[in-house]
Amino acid sequence: MKIKFLFFFFFLLLCEKSFSQEEEHLFISIGDTIPTVTDSLYREDQFYFGFSFNLLTNTSESISQSGFSGGVYLGAIRDFPLNERRNIALGIGLGWSLNSYGHNLFIGESQSGESIFRSLGDNISYDTNRFTTQLVEAPIEFRWRTSTATNYKFWRIYTGLRLGYVYHLKSNFVQEANRVVQTDVPEFDRFRLGATFTFGYNTFNFHFYYNLNSFFSDAYIQNEEVELSTLKMGLMFYIL
Repeated sequence: MKIKFLFFFFFLLLCEKSFSQEEEHLFISIGDTIPTVTDSLYREDQFYFGFSFNLLTNTSESISQSGFSGGVYLGAIRDFPLNERRNIALGIGLGWSLNSYGHNLFIGESQSGESIFRSLGDNISYDTNRFTTQLVEAPIEFRWRTSTATNYKFWRIYTGLRLGYVYHLKSNFVQEANRVVQTDVPEFDRFRLGATFTFGYNTFNFHFYYNLNSFFSDAYIQNEEVELSTLKMGLMFYIL
């Protein structure tokens, strides 16, 4: 009888030990496994920064570009995916832009307060003649990319419109012993509208902007209407 009791007691000890080892092994297996979570609802929300060379367009025979014209821009865009894969989206943002244009169009003001527009011919010497703009902008983009929830380096093609408002304008003409500065030109259209196209890979992207409306309205040199616009070509950098 004692032998049977000892055998039964020994069997219980073996079962308990075996069960304890299984629990320990299960704990180690669970503890050593780190689950990978994939964000199936990812967005390409981005900050952007860029710079461009600004080319004046719609110039007349008497108006030409001179010197360097360039710009910088920065802002943020909110991404709204349109399909299940989330590689097609609508982007809406807010940004700021600074642009400078060198040219031979003189912008002045008469004693009666009316704007004066003249072409600076070869017989007029001057040191500087350019106007500078600062804008608040709202880009609206249709976006296609090859991104996935786990791939942050991808090809992209973004195209759309950029709405802008010029809150600061400065026309600066400088020659020896003479300087003319204008910050309020009624003929200048402060509301800007442009078409944009961006393509590239990862952070490095080529960017184009074409102005859809002229800088001036009802501005004339003698009987010739001044219709200046711009084409911007540069680089755009996106930061997630």
